[in-house]
Amino acid sequence: MNVALPREHWQNWSGYVSARPLSLRQPTELEQLGDLIKSSPGPVRFVGTGHSFTPLVQSQGTILSLDHFDALVSHDPAALQSRIGAGIEIGALTRKLHRIGQALPNMGDIDKQTFGGALATSTHGSGIGLGAYPTQLRAMQIVDGRGAIREFNSGDHCDEMAAMGASLGVFGGVTEVTIQNILPYRLHRHRWAQCIKEVLDQFESMMTAHRSSEFYYIPFSGQAIFLSSDITDAPISTRPPQKDDDGVVTLRRLRTFLLRFPWLRARLIGSAISRLAGEDYVGEWLDVYASERNVKFNEMEYHVPFEEGAATVRKIISLLENNFPHVYFPIEVRVVAPDEIWLSPFYRRASCSIAIHHDAAEDPQPFFRAAEKIFLAHGGRPHWGKMHNLKAKELSTLYPRWADAMAVRRDMDPDNRFVTPYIAGLLGMEL
Repeated sequence: MNVALPREHWQNWSGYVSARPLSLRQPTELEQLGDLIKSSPGPVRFVGTGHSFTPLVQSQGTILSLDHFDALVSHDPAALQSRIGAGIEIGALTRKLHRIGQALPNMGDIDKQTFGGALATSTHGSGIGLGAYPTQLRAMQIVDGRGAIREFNSGDHCDEMAAMGASLGVFGGVTEVTIQNILPYRLHRHRWAQCIKEVLDQFESMMTAHRSSEFYYIPFSGQAIFLSSDITDAPISTRPPQKDDDGVVTLRRLRTFLLRFPWLRARLIGSAISRLAGEDYVGEWLDVYASERNVKFNEMEYHVPFEEGAATVRKIISLLENNFPHVYFPIEVRVVAPDEIWLSPFYRRASCSIAIHHDAAEDPQPFFRAAEKIFLAHGGRPHWGKMHNLKAKELSTLYPRWADAMAVRRDMDPDNRFVTPYIAGLLGMEL
């Protein structure tokens, strides 16, 4: 038995990407998933919670949700490893892990994605010594393009694990993974406002001074909101109310009413940010990382070499403030450790991750295309789940093991069951 999802079409969280597939199914068992991959109208794609902004899920054939593959299957208390269903949402996963005495080493600032979706797109948090979610992978169960259930582990299948760690959903349906965790911990979170020039002038030292460092630049303010997190044994304290959504709404209003008065807009925003009350609290790991994001946006995120971070941010700020005054969402800047995953944007280099956002009700492409030129000039690699305009010709030059990853993909999906027109362009294939 499989369950037909109660909707006529699919769209992502922001509404930018949509599809009307011939079949939209939610299998409940492993064998059913294999049968659907073999027999459903193609191309076959997999969906999590829709928090990607690229057309990775889009298909006129079949879209399969893996929501039912969401169990904490087993765990090893000594090794601090857990076997989990890849369809579990990250927020639910954190609560289950905490109850069994395990914790994710790091998290992004959104916990609504499925863990499988976060793996597929190499989603990440911030910390110069902390890797993206795929660096936790130790084993994976995946249903290939012919419906066969296949098992891989990092001990016996090093190359396959490296190839499929950031899978894009093009190798098969990832159903279960074994991940390496750590012991639960508390974080001391500190937030303060600081002049953006000071932050960028001290970029290397500020972004490496804490276990986790990140900042948001508020357009036209001249101010950054800097966040640091460090492990602590201090007592838990009260987390201040989350007002990020309120802040974004205020920035939108100021943009709308003061678009013709940029000097007044800059003065008001800069003054308000400089007086912003800081945060200083201690919480359990799962209660600190994520924040609510209810104001919808579209997003582009590129990862440049760490040493290129400050220069790239300066150019993006200049581009926005000189040419795109209607943009009001903050610019998010994080750092990520290098890894050995072939299609990871962080493959063998420490990176500065720079995310730009645009109101979901407005056209993001003029700003994003202009910013993309800057990112690429500084050696940027795009986030697989965020908007970009690259195809295989450009992407293959950014990933030294590209050809090797494509060879593994052909073995997993020899009949191209998972290849849509978008995927074909992404990977350099003929349909």
